[in-house]
Amino acid sequence: MNDALTSPPPRRPIRDLPDELISQIAAGEVVERPASVVRELVDNALDSGATQVTVRLLAGGVRLIAVEDDGCGIPHDELPIALRRHATSKITSLSDLETVATMGFRGEALAAIGSVSEMALLSRPTHQPGAFLLDARSGELRPAARGTGTTVEVKELFFSTPARRKFLKTDATELAHCIESVRRHALARPDVGFAIWHEGKLVEQWRATFVPGDANVQDALARRLADVLGEDFVAQSVAVQHRAGPVTVTGRAGLPDAARSRADQQYCYVNGRFVRDKVLTHAARSAYEDVLHGHKQPVYALYVEIDPARVDVNVHPTKIEVRFRDSREVHQAVRHAVENALAAPRAAALAAAGAGAADISVSPETAAVRGSNDDIQPKQPLAQIWKAQAAIKFEERGHHVADLQALWGHTATPASPPTAPLCAPEAPAAAWMDATALPTNTGGTDSAPASAAAGSNAEAKWPLGRDGNATTWPLGRAVAQLHGVYILAENAQGLVIVDMHAAHERIVYERLKAQVDSGARIASQPLLIPATFAATPEEVATAEASAEVLATLGLEVVPFSPKTLAVRAVPTTLAQGDAVELARSVLAELAAHDASTVVQRARNEILGTMACHGAVRANRKLTLDEMNALLRHMETTDRSDQCNHGRPTWRQLSMKELDALFLRGR
Repeated sequence: MNDALTSPPPRRPIRDLPDELISQIAAGEVVERPASVVRELVDNALDSGATQVTVRLLAGGVRLIAVEDDGCGIPHDELPIALRRHATSKITSLSDLETVATMGFRGEALAAIGSVSEMALLSRPTHQPGAFLLDARSGELRPAARGTGTTVEVKELFFSTPARRKFLKTDATELAHCIESVRRHALARPDVGFAIWHEGKLVEQWRATFVPGDANVQDALARRLADVLGEDFVAQSVAVQHRAGPVTVTGRAGLPDAARSRADQQYCYVNGRFVRDKVLTHAARSAYEDVLHGHKQPVYALYVEIDPARVDVNVHPTKIEVRFRDSREVHQAVRHAVENALAAPRAAALAAAGAGAADISVSPETAAVRGSNDDIQPKQPLAQIWKAQAAIKFEERGHHVADLQALWGHTATPASPPTAPLCAPEAPAAAWMDATALPTNTGGTDSAPASAAAGSNAEAKWPLGRDGNATTWPLGRAVAQLHGVYILAENAQGLVIVDMHAAHERIVYERLKAQVDSGARIASQPLLIPATFAATPEEVATAEASAEVLATLGLEVVPFSPKTLAVRAVPTTLAQGDAVELARSVLAELAAHDASTVVQRARNEILGTMACHGAVRANRKLTLDEMNALLRHMETTDRSDQCNHGRPTWRQLSMKELDALFLRGR
C-alpha cells in the first residue's frame, strides 16, 4: 500500500470521450432517479402548451415512465434532432438564455435519458396529418396513430448502467418521489390538468381549476392548493399578496398552529419554477420567528414573480436552484409578504364567519380563510348580537411597571363620561409602556373579583358603539375569569377562552416593537474602545460591501487591518452584549443570504423579556371592564393570536362543539 501511495500513476493520453459516454455522464447529473425523468418530461410537456398531462408508471417508474400531453407536438423531421445533445427550441442566443421563461432550455434531458434507458418519442403536431414514432436506440422513424400532442416512453431505466440501478429504493419509495415531482408542477399550473397512473390504476388526479380569460386567478390557485395539498392546508392558511419594486409575492402562508415537525410542505416558486433556494427559505422562516413555537416548521406555497433578467436559472443541471441579481430585495419582499399576511388578527374574520350560520364550528385557523384577502368589516351575525364595550381610554404618556395599577379605575357610564383621567397624575412616564398594560399585582383591594361585576345589571352597563348602534365584537364580551388565568368570553359563535397573560404579553410586545421601529435606522451607540477580532477574508469582504446595510442595523464594522475587523458601534438596545459575537453573526447571515435578521432577533428577545415582565400575571383577578378592554386590544393588535413564544392566546368553542360535549340533539 505504501508503494501505491508513493508511486505516481501511469500517464494517460488526453482524448475526446465518446458521445454515448458524454451523455451518460450528463445523465448522472440530470437523471438521479425515476422522479428526475418525470420532472424533465413534464417540463417539456408544459413548455409545449399542454392543458392535460398524464403520467403512467410501472414499478415506481423503473420499468416504465410514459408522459402524455396534448401540446403543440413535434414535426416528424425534428424528432431525430430532439434526441441530440444541446438541441432545443427554447433558446437561440445568449439574450434568450439570460431572460429564459420556459421550464426547460438546456437541450440535454432527452439525450441524457436516452443514454441510460430505452426511449421512444411519439408525436403529432396540429398541422401534420398523422403521428410518427421514433425509437431512440435504433433511430427508426415510422408512422403511428395518435392525436395532437406528444408521448415520451422511457423503459428499463438504468439498464445500461446497472451500478446506478442498485442505488434505487423500493418501488413504493420511487413512486412517492414521482408523485411529489408532479405535485410540484401541479401547484404552479392550475390551468393544466394532471393524472398519475401506476400499474394501471389511477393514483392521483388534479383537474384544471383555471379557465383562460377568468379574472380570478387567486381563487383558481386556492382550489388547486386544496386539491393537491388538502382542504386543511387552505383552511389553515392566509392569502399572501405583496409587491415590492420588481418583486411580486403571492400564494398562501400556513398559520402558526398548522406548523409541522418536518419541512415537507414548503413550496417556493420563481416565475412558475419550483426551486430550493436558501434566500427564499430563510426569508420565509424569518417571517415566522415571532409566532412559531419551538422548532416547528411552517407550511406555505409562495410564488415569486420577477423580471427573468434579474434571476439566473442556469446554475444547476436540474434547474432547481437559482441565483438572484439582488438577493436582498427578494429576501425583504418575501419576508414582508409573509409577515404582513400573518399580522392581521384573525378575530375579525371570526365575526364574518358567523354571518353564515351561528352553529358552524369556527377556529382561529379556519376563520382566517374567509378574511385573509381583504380587510374584513364584521358582518351582522344571525345569532344574538352582543353589545360591545369600548376600550377604556388612558393617558398617552404610559407608566412604569410599578405604577400599572394606576392605569385602571372605575368605568363611567356612557351618559356621564369621566371628567378626571383614569391615571394618577403623579405616575412617572415610561417611553415603552402604554395603555395596553394591565395590573400586575397578585392581590389587593382595588380590584374586585370578576364575579362581583357580573350582576343582573351587567347588560345595562354595556354601552353602544360610537354610531349609537349595537356593535358586534369578534371576541365577544367577557363573562368570567377562570382560576385567575383564563378569560371566558361569549360571542356569536359560542365560547372564547383567552390566556390573559399570553394575550397581554403580545399586545405590549407589539407596541414596544412599533416604538423601536418608528425610526428609519436602528439607533447605534459608539464604543469607547472598538472591539477588534481576527476575520476571515469573506468576513472582511462582506463588511466592506455591506457597510450601508450594517449602518441601517446600527452596526459599524470597518477593516482594522487586512485580517482584522473593528466594531466601532452597536445598536443601543444591545450595547451590553458581546459586540464581536453580534458582528460575526450578522456578517455570516449577510454573506449567506445578503440580508440579516440577527440584530432584529436579538432586539426582539430583549423586548420580549420586557413585555413578559410588563404583562398581567396569572392569579390576578380582573374586573369585567379590564377583561373586555383586553379583548378589544386583541382584536386590533397584529399577531395577537400567538404570544411572543408562539403559543396560542385564544381558542374558540362553537355552539356545535359544546352541544356535542353534552350529546345534545342525539
